[in-house]
Amino acid sequence: MKITEIYNDVITENLDYEFKVELNPENPMKWAKTIVGYANSNGGVMFVGVSNDGEAFGLTLDEIDKTKNLVARINDRNIFPHARIQYSMRSVDDKAEHFVLGVHVLQADSILRYREGDYNEKVFTKGDGNALPATPEEIIALGKRKYGVDNETTDIRYDEAKWTEYTDLCREYRDDSLAPTLKELQNEEIVSKDGYVKSGLVMFQDGYEGDDTLICCRLWRGKKKTGTVLDSDRFRGSLASVFQNTIKFIERNTKTGWRKTENGGRESIRSYPKDAVREALVNAMAHRDYSIAGTQIDVDIYCDRIEIVSPGSWLLPKGYEEYPLGSIPSIRRNTIISACLDVANLMERGGTGFQTMIESYEDCVETLQPVVSIYPGFLNLCLRDKLYEDNDQSLEMMTMSDSERILELLRVEGPKPVRELQEVTNYKSRSQFLTEVINPLLADGIVIREGNVKSPKSVIKLTAERKE
Repeated sequence: MKITEIYNDVITENLDYEFKVELNPENPMKWAKTIVGYANSNGGVMFVGVSNDGEAFGLTLDEIDKTKNLVARINDRNIFPHARIQYSMRSVDDKAEHFVLGVHVLQADSILRYREGDYNEKVFTKGDGNALPATPEEIIALGKRKYGVDNETTDIRYDEAKWTEYTDLCREYRDDSLAPTLKELQNEEIVSKDGYVKSGLVMFQDGYEGDDTLICCRLWRGKKKTGTVLDSDRFRGSLASVFQNTIKFIERNTKTGWRKTENGGRESIRSYPKDAVREALVNAMAHRDYSIAGTQIDVDIYCDRIEIVSPGSWLLPKGYEEYPLGSIPSIRRNTIISACLDVANLMERGGTGFQTMIESYEDCVETLQPVVSIYPGFLNLCLRDKLYEDNDQSLEMMTMSDSERILELLRVEGPKPVRELQEVTNYKSRSQFLTEVINPLLADGIVIREGNVKSPKSVIKLTAERKE
């Protein structure tokens, strides 16, 4: 009996399909890649119990149960995210003893990958009847399926008043301290010529409510996640606000030390160079795979390192360690998001972010250099604490109290508003921060207030003798 006689209604719909005599449990990749390819394309059906020429001989009920269990096991262990699968059975004989099993694979909302071992994964697509490994460009195209974060034009017109968090970000980091003009955004193809924003810019809009911008931050006691969480926060909203809030979280939960200089003075040293932290976070935001639903960027601070983990597989043909330091090719998964960060002077088109991180650690031994680890579906960028490993006797290391942090910040960077001083501490309440930190410093004459106490322009500054 031919398969067209019992599955005519399916095959005539012109769906993609393949015939399988059986599904080999010893070599699942031969057929599991078909499932992944269908899911990453438009869906399709595997007919099991059918020869290559379309002759339907069928399977027993026991064989069908074993086949279903095998598909479920491989889907659970080797396919990420899991494929959505439905089954159908149709008899090939009058006695209903043998059946063709239809394994119907539905189109996926995310990019599916086939995993081999702990670190090797492959993305397949269907083309010309075969499941073929996807190129980096095809993976990027697949990633647009759910969120369209590349260059899809929306029906939202650009209005600077709705992107204040993004324009403030630009003013802070651009050399000219200016907000981008509409013409500039159009030239970068972030906004269309008739004024409609691309979908990537929507994620920078004030009040953005999507879960895909979520960043989870945690401060751990010790070197492992099994320790106590000392501080944590979850940031949602526009990519601009999420970036700023994450930077503040890292700054308030990392140490500052100082080194004696040759002239008897001292210079401030941070556990993590500001440029390295910024570049690592920008890289995670720009290159994460926004099509993987239910995921987020994780920022975990340990006593000796920061790990920034972002969803998205490594797109380059070779592993990170196979490229010379500072010579990693630039492949942008999300071109519009990257362009927005480029306009804000947070990302360069030349892909020099890794080089910047490396240069900020150039005075450190090899064991302290930034490291990229590649896992199935995720990238982990690790920055080492420069103070934790530094054995230089001239370095006075300490974990500063909130008051000491305030004084060191004022000494290094000059007068600051109360709001900015509070951000480098663990205080959530402004009134408590004023009562327990600022007011005692004022009372002792260590700092003074300049300007009206109720004015947002008022600042706290060191007294003259404390500056010396």
